[in-house]
Amino acid sequence: MKTYIGIIVAEVQEMDAVKELMYDIHEINIYNLKIFDGKIANKNCLLVRCGVGKVNSARTTQILTDKFDLEYVINLGSAGALNDDLNIGDIVLGKKLVQHDFDVTAFGREKGYIPDTAKFFESDNNLLKKFQSIKIDNQKVLVGVISSGDIFCTDTKMKEKIRKNFNADCVEMEGAAVAQVCSLNNVPFIVVRSISDTPNGNNQIDFQEYLKIASRNCANFIKQL
Repeated sequence: MKTYIGIIVAEVQEMDAVKELMYDIHEINIYNLKIFDGKIANKNCLLVRCGVGKVNSARTTQILTDKFDLEYVINLGSAGALNDDLNIGDIVLGKKLVQHDFDVTAFGREKGYIPDTAKFFESDNNLLKKFQSIKIDNQKVLVGVISSGDIFCTDTKMKEKIRKNFNADCVEMEGAAVAQVCSLNNVPFIVVRSISDTPNGNNQIDFQEYLKIASRNCANFIKQL
């Protein structure tokens, strides 16, 4: 059986940027998911767009783990900056992933803690080291905490709250769900994000403008890997 690197993205622009790196591509359709089976630098890769949000990303990750032999999973895409040191196009490698909107504090648990699992899910250390070794001119790379939730964060108060509660560096909508499913299935993973906007009350405009830049920067990281 072939072993694959699974690459999961949420947006069309993110998928297109990675697909440009692939060759010998053929399409597989499973449960209405369009999966591109191809190669990047002689490595067997599966590229799939899960759609936006934690349920979509978790579903897609589980389908990949059920149907294919995965060496590891990379979830990549755009994110909003919570750390003020981050600018458009900068890269965040998720050492830790957390679901900022998961809340069972009524039962004495910390915000973000998921019963019978964890609060934080950690990317594979070997993959983290490999990605840290990649150097691209004029591109800042930060290893930190990525927070995920089913809301596109535009509110500055929410930004500060997530930053304070989790010491998170950026916010998005899929990564921690991918991390949870991979952890439960014992599949190594890493989540890579490029900054497309900063929550400021109107950052949906910035997101649309800079999504292609973020997508291209993430794809460059895959290419270097």
